[in-house]
Amino acid sequence: MSRFATIAIVGRPNVGKSTLFNRLVGKRLALVDDQPGVTRDRREGDGELLGLKFTIVDTAGFEDHDAATLPGRMRVQTEKAVREADAALFMIDGRAGVTPLDEEIARWLRSEDTPIILLVNKAEGKQGENGLLESYSLGFDNPIALSAEHGEGVVDLFDALRPIVEAYDAAEAEALSPPVGDEEDEAAPLGPMKLAIVGRPNAGKSTLINRMIGEDRLITGPEAGITRDSIRVDWQWEKDGEVHEIQLFDTAGMRKRAKVVDKLEKLSVADALHAVDFAEVVVLLLDATKGLEAQDLRIADRVLQEGRALIVALNKWDVAEDPSALFNGVRTALDDGLSQVKGVPVLSISGATGKGIDTLVRVAFEQREIWTNRVSTARLNRWFEGAVTANPPPAPGGKRIKLRYITQARTRPPTFVVFGSRTDALPGSYERYLVNGMRKELGFQGVPVRLNFRNSRNPYDE
Repeated sequence: MSRFATIAIVGRPNVGKSTLFNRLVGKRLALVDDQPGVTRDRREGDGELLGLKFTIVDTAGFEDHDAATLPGRMRVQTEKAVREADAALFMIDGRAGVTPLDEEIARWLRSEDTPIILLVNKAEGKQGENGLLESYSLGFDNPIALSAEHGEGVVDLFDALRPIVEAYDAAEAEALSPPVGDEEDEAAPLGPMKLAIVGRPNAGKSTLINRMIGEDRLITGPEAGITRDSIRVDWQWEKDGEVHEIQLFDTAGMRKRAKVVDKLEKLSVADALHAVDFAEVVVLLLDATKGLEAQDLRIADRVLQEGRALIVALNKWDVAEDPSALFNGVRTALDDGLSQVKGVPVLSISGATGKGIDTLVRVAFEQREIWTNRVSTARLNRWFEGAVTANPPPAPGGKRIKLRYITQARTRPPTFVVFGSRTDALPGSYERYLVNGMRKELGFQGVPVRLNFRNSRNPYDE
């Protein structure tokens, strides 16, 4: 059972579904553009309207195409979203009036069991009045005149949604109420791991997520660049009798910057980078049939610069040629190209067959544990004293650099501060020596480590 009632937005392309979605979630999560068909996968968000909380689902524009085509596969996802929802908002364009496609969608929706609320968008001013009157012919209850862009009509929408959401909340509260005398769990559950899948177009990111969750949740196909929005999918991974919560993020493929000229693709890449910023662990998915390219290293470098734990996964391993040489080549290229972080895990998987998925998820949890690890100050300074004694800092210009102590300022990523005198003269090679020692001795292998230096204040200095 979902935590909140699920409300899906459905309609033909370019009627304003994503604009309403963004208004209800209070953020510009869904990509919005004048051209039709921007949204492809269904996207979920935490919606709120005048204190009413629910899960809102943005869907692709409903089009009448063969199921084998990309628009047809998009329509299948929209149909699933409506059937799984507690209610659906059927949106039409008030300025365009009722179109033949609107009538076809209405016939389909009337055949479904999901409650339908009819919205006439872009109804502000006199231009939308005719469309509002025409909408009565679609056979639903009184339509709601709305302006998703300007927020007009939200009170009427609230009145229509309230009985549905409140009935759901009451049923959920009854289902979840514990029997009298039960004690609460002492151990609070950990938050779900935020795992983003990134890579170049057509690397198999959506196929991999579909295989992980065991359903065709995301649209896939031979066409490159199908995914546009960064889509979050909540998933429970079961291993050895334990259930682990994971938030999976599917992202748009990232090409070389010089090749990205289309406005919509730029928005999609920006959305993918936002997903990286939000994630805890990022899986860089490579196409094993194409190997490692310079763009893959750029993406990996961006992930590490953002301080995220990184895993490199070679996908389509079941069809790779000379896999042993390929794996060793990628490992060597990563060690050379990502010299700032040694030991990034490299795994072989197949999104099509499911090979290696359990290993991938297990390693992701291990890397998150390292990424969130905090070392006690006592242990940290014992190591630090030994490292400085074994290899003292240089004395540029004959003046000694004194390093006094170290402390861990934060986790996610592990960040440390070294205090001493003349630390601004410390060469980069000595900083790398300390970081490499921390990876080896303190267990920070394969995750970005940030080391900052501070000059201790001299009390006798004016």
